[in-house]
Amino acid sequence: MADRVLRGVDRGRGWRLRDWWDLNQRKLIPYLFLTPNLIVFTIFVFVPIVYSLWMSFHEWRGIDLPKFIGLENFVEIASDEVFWIALKNTLMYAAGVIPFSMGLGLLAALGLNVAVPGRTFLRTIYFIPVVVSAVVVGTLAAWIFNDNYGIVNATLRQVGLGRVNWLSSPQTAMLTLIMSTIWIRLGFCMVVYLAGLQGIPKDYLDAAHVDGATAWQRFRMIIFPLLRPSTFLLLILNVIYSFEAFDLVYVMTGGGPGYSTTVLPVYIYESAFELGRYGYANALGLILMVIILAFTLLQWRLNQQGEV
Repeated sequence: MADRVLRGVDRGRGWRLRDWWDLNQRKLIPYLFLTPNLIVFTIFVFVPIVYSLWMSFHEWRGIDLPKFIGLENFVEIASDEVFWIALKNTLMYAAGVIPFSMGLGLLAALGLNVAVPGRTFLRTIYFIPVVVSAVVVGTLAAWIFNDNYGIVNATLRQVGLGRVNWLSSPQTAMLTLIMSTIWIRLGFCMVVYLAGLQGIPKDYLDAAHVDGATAWQRFRMIIFPLLRPSTFLLLILNVIYSFEAFDLVYVMTGGGPGYSTTVLPVYIYESAFELGRYGYANALGLILMVIILAFTLLQWRLNQQGEV
C-alpha cells in the first residue's frame, strides 16, 4: 500500500515537471543553445576583463604578490607623456586607415561587381592579404619598404628619384604603416561591399537608368544609401581593428623610430613584457577598451539617428 502511494507521488511529480517543461520550453531552448557560447565567453572574455580591472589597481612585477595601490596607475597614466604620444599615434593611424581602406574597398567592389575579364582572379588577389597572417604581411611590407634593398626605393632609383627612408624616419614611418594596413584592409572592405552590392535589387537601377539617371546619380541616390548597413559594419570593424593594431606595427617598426609609431597596443605590450609593469599595462588596456567602446557606441548612436 505504501509503495503504491509513493509511486503515485513520483508519477505526480513527473507530470508536474513535464507540464512545466511544456509551458517553458520555448523560452528555455534558446538559452540551452546559447549556454556553450556563454561559457566560452565567460571564461575567455568576461573573467579576463574582471581580472584586468582588479589588476589595474595593483602593482605587480610578475615575481611577487600584487600590491594594492588604488588609482595610482591611472594617475600616472594621466601624466605619462608616452601614453599621450601613443594615443595621438593611434588616432592618427586610425584616421589614415579607416577612410582610405573603406573608400578604396568600395571602388574595388564597384569595379569588380561588373563583368570584367579575370574578375574572380582579381578578387582573389585583393583578398589574399586578409587571409595571410599579419606577421607575414608585415614582414613582406618591411622588405618592400626597406631603406636599402626594398623594391620601392629600387624603383625610385630607376626613375631618377632619391631614396626615401620609409621605416627609419619619423616623418615617413607612420605613413608607411598606414599604406601597408590599407593594403591589408582593402580586400576585406571590398568583399563586404561586394556582398552589399549584390543584394541591391537590379530593378531599382534599371528603373533609374530608364528615367535618365546618370551613373553618378544612380550611385549617389540608390547604391550608396542601400549600402548603409555595410558601411556601418565596416566602420565599426575598422575602428576596432585600427585601435587594436599590434602585430603589423610591431613587425614593421617595433614602435620606432623613437615613439613615432608607438600605438597604444604596442605601448601596452612594452609596459607588460619589457618593463614588467603588469598592473600599469592592465590599466592602459582598460583605457583602450573604454576608448573603443565609446567610439562604437557613438557610431551606433549616430547610425540609429540617421535611420529615423
